[in-house]
Amino acid sequence: MMSSSHIKPPTCADCKVLSCNRGLIEKAPENCPLIHNSDLLESSLKKYHDKVVHNIACSAALVEAEGYCNWTRIEEIIAFAHKANYKRIGLAYCIGLRKEAVRFNEIMTRYKFEMISVVCKTGAVPKEALGLSDENKVRPGRFEAICNPVAQAELLNKSGTDLNVILGLCVGHDSLFIRHADSPVTVLAVKDRVLAHNPLGAIYAGHYFDRRFK
Repeated sequence: MMSSSHIKPPTCADCKVLSCNRGLIEKAPENCPLIHNSDLLESSLKKYHDKVVHNIACSAALVEAEGYCNWTRIEEIIAFAHKANYKRIGLAYCIGLRKEAVRFNEIMTRYKFEMISVVCKTGAVPKEALGLSDENKVRPGRFEAICNPVAQAELLNKSGTDLNVILGLCVGHDSLFIRHADSPVTVLAVKDRVLAHNPLGAIYAGHYFDRRFK
């Protein structure tokens, strides 16, 4: 077997065999994680014995089996939360999607969840507090509060949420929220103002990137 120092890192996105999905381990490409990371895969499998991890994994698998290609994302979140026995749901949302947040909050409340919601601008902290100048603002010359995902996460932590849902947080802000949240995090939708919050539209319309980055 090739020494670990000469093993290339996984490049699953380039794989044409899909050994893992089809159970064809003997046909796995040379740098497949199935071949060179057996110890890691075995140790990671043991983590599913943890009560919290096992609950999440099984609940997710049941939702996949029951709702695949039939349920919307919101329906999947509702079903997952019910199966995992989550009662208190945190909603961390972008102020630009406040109407969507209100609607989602109403739907979840209808399904008997206790909703705790925190907007991104919580704290009203001026961008200058991060050392940003006026020219770094979206609208120079006006007060602009920073997006505050750390505070969003900590407020939801303090509220003891069972599951947190992200709605429209900016790239990077979502990373900070996930980093600081104590409870499991899932995503309802990401923000993409150019493509009606459907970032995969740029992938499906291949000509978009061909033209934009020509």
